Amino acid sequence: MVVVTVDKSASFAEVPARLDDVLGWFARRREGDPVSWDERYGAYHVFRYADIEKVLSDPATFSSDLTALVPPQEEIELFSRGNFVRMDPPQHTKMRRIVSKAFTPRVVAGLAPRIETITNELLDQVAGRERVDLVQALAYPLPVTVIAELIGVPAGDRDTFRRWADELLSAQLPDTVIPDEKTMQQAGARLRGMIDYLLAHIRQRRANPADDLTNALIEAEVDGEHLTDEEIVGFLGVLLIAGHITTTTLLTNTVLCLDANPAAAAALRADPERIPPALEEVLRYRSPFPRLARLTTAAATVGERQVPAGKVLMLWVASANRDAAQFVAPDAFDVTRTPNPHLSFGHGIHFCIGAPLARLEGRIAVQALLRRCADLAVDDGVQLYDPRMMTGARVLPLRVRWS
Repeated sequence: MVVVTVDKSASFAEVPARLDDVLGWFARRREGDPVSWDERYGAYHVFRYADIEKVLSDPATFSSDLTALVPPQEEIELFSRGNFVRMDPPQHTKMRRIVSKAFTPRVVAGLAPRIETITNELLDQVAGRERVDLVQALAYPLPVTVIAELIGVPAGDRDTFRRWADELLSAQLPDTVIPDEKTMQQAGARLRGMIDYLLAHIRQRRANPADDLTNALIEAEVDGEHLTDEEIVGFLGVLLIAGHITTTTLLTNTVLCLDANPAAAAALRADPERIPPALEEVLRYRSPFPRLARLTTAAATVGERQVPAGKVLMLWVASANRDAAQFVAPDAFDVTRTPNPHLSFGHGIHFCIGAPLARLEGRIAVQALLRRCADLAVDDGVQLYDPRMMTGARVLPLRVRWS
């Protein structure tokens, strides 16, 4: 007989903001209450792989558009016009088709030489230093420079982009899934600077066309109509923020994993061809974005629970990625794991459009780090994100012995 310990932490807001505590909460919930109602938060939490995969595979029943639930707010409404992450078909299909042209395998592969150049230039700037903050030196500036060049905005503005990202991603853990008017106003205020900046860039690009993604969006048509400036803002904003933070967290998580698993680090040094599957294991083991939200459009069965229409589901992909029903020895970090069908990039129609770019940046950056650094060790002063919101390091000091 399996004895299940009663978990009094019904709300994720009550779980300590430490990764081990969050993972323990996942394990208890998968075993004892895999689809659980959180009265305090006002949503159902879903923890098992099979249930989450099913929800993500059915966008008709489980909507990505939660805008009707929140109080109206001018900046957020403007930003939402082009935010295809929060759209459902057919609008999502049309919008994604446009931006996907910038992330085809051929286009992404063509970025490799530029990514290698940026990586080595950034490492050149810190070469010889015995102590380096990986985030400041490489994990942040690499992907943000790549995405800035794609969009056509100055990479020299990356400190501004980071401030926006920090403001948007470092907000306090919400008390409820439906924010109140004050919270929405605060969120809108954080968006205002980015919206104004991107609107000015779009208008400048209309006056002076260039060969970049912004110009491609200006010229694109959806059902015979061009996108408005406000719709393009949402596109660019999502790409600018989400387009760098996934790679930033992937790189910090990779170094944290290799620091804790020296044999794995040695294996990758000996054979760089093993880096891509190792990155997939990092994505599974330390999922950058631990949760996704969906809204039921009709009454539905999730797991063995009946969920009414109009309810929010919090899908804990970080829990799905540790589900023993899907992964052998899920709590072991195994760079040889195959297959590795983790859900860190999502699943179904909303599968992360930037996944090929994040994987390419990760491979090139990790290979360069291991080639140029004879030894890397995590030093004191690590600052981690709240793992209920995001998994990764905002500051990652390393002791480095250069090759």
